[in-house]
Amino acid sequence: MKLSLSVLVAALAVAAAAHAEGDPAAGQRVFNQCRACHTIEEGGRNGVGPNLYGVVGRKAGQREGFRYSANMQELSGAGLTWTEDNLRKYLANPKDLVPKGSMAFAGLRNPQQIEDVIAFLKQNGPKS
Repeated sequence: MKLSLSVLVAALAVAAAAHAEGDPAAGQRVFNQCRACHTIEEGGRNGVGPNLYGVVGRKAGQREGFRYSANMQELSGAGLTWTEDNLRKYLANPKDLVPKGSMAFAGLRNPQQIEDVIAFLKQNGPKS
């Protein structure tokens, strides 16, 4: 039984590691539901939501020409930045991170989809 348990633990560790990696192509497919409000192209227009090109690592509430909610402006002033961790929280449930924000989307329930969207967002930003 000891060998079976160690094999199970190893398999779970491999599955968890694979789950932590995002797939940008899968993220693009998930992001298609975001396109009703957001664009992601460099220099793209703002829609109902801000253009998200280069959002990963950017200070929140800073997309030029977009009118952010008062709550997002407050959090931006307090230093909220779109780190991967903050994006995970926001994509899972926007109201958990920005309780009085205007984002109408309820969030993604699938953790892998969240990782995939983050990988897609990272791919759509300035190349270092």
